[in-house]
Amino acid sequence: MKTLFSIFFITLSATLVAQDIPQPNWDELNKTKPWEITELYKDVPTVTPRANSGAPSDAIVLFNGKDQSQWQKAQFGSPVKMDGFKVMIPLIDPDYKGAPAEWTIIGDALEVAPGTGAIATKKAFGDVQLHLEWRAPKMPADKTGQAGGNSGVIFMGMYEVQVLNGYENPTYSNGQVGSVYKQHIPLANASTQPGEWQTYDIIFMAPKFSEKGGVVSPAKVTVLHNGILVQNNVELLGPTCFIGTPYYIAHPEKLPLVLQDHSDRMQFRNIWVREL
Repeated sequence: MKTLFSIFFITLSATLVAQDIPQPNWDELNKTKPWEITELYKDVPTVTPRANSGAPSDAIVLFNGKDQSQWQKAQFGSPVKMDGFKVMIPLIDPDYKGAPAEWTIIGDALEVAPGTGAIATKKAFGDVQLHLEWRAPKMPADKTGQAGGNSGVIFMGMYEVQVLNGYENPTYSNGQVGSVYKQHIPLANASTQPGEWQTYDIIFMAPKFSEKGGVVSPAKVTVLHNGILVQNNVELLGPTCFIGTPYYIAHPEKLPLVLQDHSDRMQFRNIWVREL
């Protein structure tokens, strides 16, 4: 009896509430159409998507499986601590023309040539949507953790999203695959096995600085690894540091995108960006 009464009371209450909600007089409203005040009309660019992760129509293709023409040797390596960034940033040359990239093209993949150094895009970027596919090699049994197949995609040559074999390969959480290296642990490990192609889709928003060099807004990153959200618009503390605590130093609005040589034969393909 108590249960039946409760159901009756809930149903009656819902009916009374519904009756209390004012219903619009559409005949009157159609005379003035007040909803048009909040309707915005603005040209929105048309972008044609491509099947199977191909580059959309407004993308800049950075690697098409054929040549390294969009890449060159990076002007700088990755500083280990913030004192390295203090030296590096004032020396950045916006017109830098480096030596050709020396990585290897195997089939439609761009493979790290260990010891040749990081490669950087010839074009500088700020806010971007980046798509790339990567593959870690099968490593010897004694190569684990950070030595288990390692590289990185480094925005503006400073802000690294870790590229690492994460399949049954434990390492420190803020250095595993999908991490913003040494800053943000990924929400999930979406790794597949070494030897299989994996995808990153990354939204990177560059930091903004005032005329006096103060931080107006920090860098932010969203990362999808194999279609799984692993970083959700996280704020970066500053450039990627291997040792110590990062902080911001004002730098140009646009800088090259860098792929890291970490001495492993990692492979990349289908790399494109959309400037935001």
